[in-house]
Parts: sequence; C-alpha cells; structure tokens
Amino acid sequence: MHNSHSHHSTQANQSEDGQTGTSQLGHHGHQDHKEGDPGNHDSHSGHDKHAGHSPEMFKQRFFVSLILTLPILYFSLQLQSWLNYEAILFPGANWISPILGIALYFYGGWPFLQGAWHEFQSKIGMMTLIALAITVAFIYSLAVSLGLEGKPFYWELATLIDIMLLGHWVEMASVQGASKALEELSSLVPNEAHRMRDGRVEDVPVSEIQAGDVILIRPGEQIPNDGEVIEGNTSVNESFLTGESKPVSKAVGDEVVAGSVNTEGSVQVTVTRVGDDTAISQIMRLVEEAQSSRSRYQALADKVAYWLTLIAIAAGTLTFIVWLTLEDLVFAINRAVTVLVITCPHALGLAIPLVIANSTSLAARNGILVRDRDALERAKDIRIMAFDKTGTLTQGKFGVQNIATDRMESEQALAIAAALETASEHPLAKAIVEAAHQRQLEFPQMREFQTITGRGVEGKVQGQTYRLGRPEWVKEQSLQLPSSLRSALDRADDRGESAVVLMTSDHPVAVISMADQVRERARETIDRLHEMDIQAVMITGDAEAVARGVAQDLGIDRYYARVLPEDKVNRIKALKQEAPTAFAGDGVNDAAALLEANMGLAIGAGTNVAIESADLVLIEDDPLDAVKALNLAKKTYSKMIQNLFWATGYNVVAIPLAAGVLSAWGVVLSPAVGALLMSLSTVIVAINAVMLRRAKLA
Repeated sequence: MHNSHSHHSTQANQSEDGQTGTSQLGHHGHQDHKEGDPGNHDSHSGHDKHAGHSPEMFKQRFFVSLILTLPILYFSLQLQSWLNYEAILFPGANWISPILGIALYFYGGWPFLQGAWHEFQSKIGMMTLIALAITVAFIYSLAVSLGLEGKPFYWELATLIDIMLLGHWVEMASVQGASKALEELSSLVPNEAHRMRDGRVEDVPVSEIQAGDVILIRPGEQIPNDGEVIEGNTSVNESFLTGESKPVSKAVGDEVVAGSVNTEGSVQVTVTRVGDDTAISQIMRLVEEAQSSRSRYQALADKVAYWLTLIAIAAGTLTFIVWLTLEDLVFAINRAVTVLVITCPHALGLAIPLVIANSTSLAARNGILVRDRDALERAKDIRIMAFDKTGTLTQGKFGVQNIATDRMESEQALAIAAALETASEHPLAKAIVEAAHQRQLEFPQMREFQTITGRGVEGKVQGQTYRLGRPEWVKEQSLQLPSSLRSALDRADDRGESAVVLMTSDHPVAVISMADQVRERARETIDRLHEMDIQAVMITGDAEAVARGVAQDLGIDRYYARVLPEDKVNRIKALKQEAPTAFAGDGVNDAAALLEANMGLAIGAGTNVAIESADLVLIEDDPLDAVKALNLAKKTYSKMIQNLFWATGYNVVAIPLAAGVLSAWGVVLSPAVGALLMSLSTVIVAINAVMLRRAKLA
C-alpha cells in the first residue's frame, strides 16, 4: 500500500512559495532540469549526461569521425590481411593512423571524455566506461606507435568512437522526437490577434493582448487566447484539448480556448486568460513536467547502471589480468576494452526516460494530462475505482426519465407541460422544456398563464385549464390519482427522482419524473472496470434513494449515500484499507479525497487545468477516460519492465562473451563488435518504447 501523502509532498510546499494558483502547478521533478537550459528537451529524459548536447552535434561529429576513420581502416594491417590487399606505402604513411587517431580521440571522443569528467564529480556511469575504453585503446596504440612492442588499436578505436556517436545521435533524436508533442502544442497558438478598439479592428502581436480585450476571430482561424464569446455563434474544433475531433458549438457566454480552431462563423471574444495562464500553456507545462520528472523506475535504472559500471570496471580489470597471464598484451587489452564497451549501461539509461516521454505524449493525445508520473506506476495496483456521482457519473443536470399518462398521449402531455414551463428558470422546468425540444415537439398556444407560489404553474390550452406542479397539489384540488399514475409516483419516490403531476381541472393526466442524468459513457465505464477485475464504488452526497437508483442503473458494486465532502476522505481511507484505490471526481469539492486516494483523477477539468490535487487530469467530462488512464498506466508499466529486463538481461550473455570465455572455440568479439551489440540493445529499447505510441487505450 502506498502512502498517499508521500507522492503529494509537493502540494505542501506549493502554497508556501507564494506563487499564484496557475503557476503553482506541480514542481515535480524540477531538480532534474538543466540550469539555464530551457530549450534543452533532452533533459526531459532524466538524461543528465547529455547536458548541452543535441542530436545535431552528435550527427556532425559522427560524419566527421567517419571520414577520419576511412584512411585508418585502409592502412590497418589487420584489414589488409583479412581483405587481402596492400596499402600504398610512402614516406610517413605509418604516421597517418596515429595522427588521425589523435584527432578522433579528441574530436569524436570529446563528448564522452567531458561526460566522464562530470560523472567523476558526482557518480560514475556509462560515460566513464566509454571514456575508459577509448582512453585505454588510444594510449596503448600511441605507445606502440612511439616504439612499444605490440600491435596498435587504431581501427578498433576509430570504429568504436563512430558507433558510440551514432548510438547517441539515434538515442537523442528519439528522445527529442518524444518531446515533439510540446512543440506541436506551442505551434497551435497564432502569433497575431485581431483586437477590436472603438469599432475598428487592428492586428497586434498576441503578446500585447491583455485580459479584458475584445478580439475578433474569423472562420478558419486559430484562437489566440482563452476567452468568452460575447457576440456571434460558431463551431470550434478543440481536438488538441480533448482528443475529440467533433466540432463543439459555441454561443454567447461560452468559453473558447487558445489553440482551438474556429470552423464556422465570426465571433467576438472577451479575453479572460493570457500567456502562461491559458489552458494550452498549462497543458504544455504539465507535459513538460511529466516528461522531466523522474520515476521510481528511473531511480532503479540509475542504480542498476551505477552497479553495472562498477561490475564492468571490475570485470574488465579481471579479464585483462587473466589474459595477460595466458596471452599477449594486445589480446589482453582487446578483451578488457570489449568488456568495458559491451557493458555500457546505455540501454538502461534510455529504458525508462523514453517510455515516459512516449507515454506522456500518448496521454496528452487522449485528453489525459499526467501531473504526477509516479501515479502511472501506482495505477497498475488499483483494485477499487471510486467515483463522485454528480458531475462525474452523472451530468449534474436534470433530465426527464419517465412519463406516465392517463387518457392522454405522452408526447401531448410533454408538449403541454413544456408550454407551461417555457418561461421558468427552475432546473426541473428546464429539463421538461429540453426534453420537448429534443423530441422536436410543437408547443401549443398558452393563455392566462400564472404561477401559484409553492405549488406550480397553470394556464389555458385550447380552452382547457392545465396545472403542473407538486404531487401534493393533486390532493389540495380534491382530485383522485388513477392507479397507473400512483404507481409511477411510487416508483419515482423509490428511485429518488423528482416528479411533477400534470392535471386538468377535473383529473390528473400525467406524471413526469426527472433525475440527474447518467452520462452516456458511464455504463460502459463500469462494464470495462468489471472486465479489468476492478470494483466500482460510488460516493455521493445525495439521498439513499437517488444513489441506489444510479447504482442499479449503472451496475455499480456498492455506493455510499449522504456523504459530506469532508467525509469523502474517510471513505477513501477505509477503501484503501481493503485495496489500492483510485478516486475520480470533478476536482471542485473533491480536492482532499483526490489527495487521499492512491491515484486521484480530476474529471472534466477542461480549461481549468490547474487542478493541484489530482495525479491525472482528464480534460473531457467522459468517465471512460478513467479506464483509458488505467490502461495507459498498465501499458506504460509493462514497457518499463520489458525495457529494464532487456537492458540488464543482455549483459548476462554479453559480458562473458566479451571477456573471451569462448575464445578457445574461436569466438572472439572485437571492441567494435562489442560497441555494435551495445548500440543494438539501445536501439531495441528505443523501438520498444516508441511502440507505446501506437497503443489503443479505449
């Protein structure tokens, strides 16, 4: 069982650092960021050895080194004997390899020497191994060129440096590729906005727009700032935010967000948030923090890499001593260098960061924002999924559930009820009007309309007086409820639904029952959880009957009714005693419960991304995204384990081979082949991580 407070320790400091609500978003993992290196996306990988490096730098060094390697290969005595040719000889020809070897060691090998120097100051790792291997090969070869007895290692040194540079170039390009999600997001915001001043439209840079300005957005344009529509109607594509490509209609009073695309009409918008406060900036920050924060598995990989480095140095030294007693110096150095190279915990350094980078961008594409990446690792253990009811499993607004009638068609009853309620602002009245609109009913003409306080409304339709109101009003009018309507009222009572009765002056004609409407995808969500063997629990402040109705409707395992916001925390605590528990709520009054759960999911955060208490923020109002998040977590975890297994397991075979255990049978690996194998393991780990992008979460 996880201690829920450990993963939220950041929350405590956030309020103290005096920052505003928006920029206070989780400081997870910022200690890993390179100082003064904001543009360095590679640091997201938790890959500190690459401070200040870029794929371009490795690419350039690789190609220059490759050109310098060709003459060394040509003049190599070993290659001449293998390929059966003789190199051209001229005065000073035997100095070509040493001179190019020096150039290669200092130019191609510089990133590794520099990395090793940094590691010596903190903690030795893979850069130390690479630097050690190339330095041993270089110094020994140079000594031979200057008169020491033996065979030089120039071609091994050159090919080793080339393959290392190639490996790092591929690795960094893939890490940067995973961080492209951020660049794609930032490109969504236009540079210019059309500001309205005194009836005139002026084009100004987006950076000059202030909150409160009115901007014009024409069809086909991207929206530059978050704001509220004050004039016009349109549809907007918000797929970057929600993953849903269906345009969302916007009318006066609706909110629009920066980065979305205006597809239909021109609208005027009052700007509400600018710069770092916009939803898209907050999403970018969340993605960035998630990619740069370290996970427990990253810490584990780093620890393994450290021990692997020590094992490599010990194994290399032992190999050297053993072979020195059995064979010549050249063979001994060759074996030792190959051991150092093949054991480089390179794949380990990449195993976790690449999975993380890919999983966070996959999550962002599916409308899931990862605030605390450890949550993805905790999610695999979740056995209970608790939901807040209102606003999470239900829409938080009333809808007509049932219409029971006597001596009248249900559609006619609904149309008359809607005509009576058209002008009312009451939630039940709105539900009746909306249900009539959805069924495209014609409202009859209403005359002599009046409101009867505490009872309901009345009016005349086609000469007949109709009343619509509380069931108690029937008794007050001395009318009798027919048995069909009586049982409809009892059923509504049982389910905790609110019912109104429609009557004429001499008899009741319909009972319309209403309830908070269950979200479309809530049923599917509960079914999916059951398939995954996860218990679904509902926690609500509503009455017992309401809770029971929704729980039965959705097939929820158990529910807790009449739970006050402050008691939700205790409910979650109790559930955690049984099994690891996730809690999904709308984040408004669920903050404490979200913090208490092993994993907190804020649902429907939409544009209000800065939800401090959740581990994962689900942008849409769709409870099915909670299932997606659990699936993402499981897939991420299994990729991490696969990569760790691959990156460490390969050494079990590789180290003995490199040390020359099979040399009696003619199986001997050269340092270059060792480097190739090492690079291959890195590439496999990278490809395995990238496969995560194709995962289907739904």
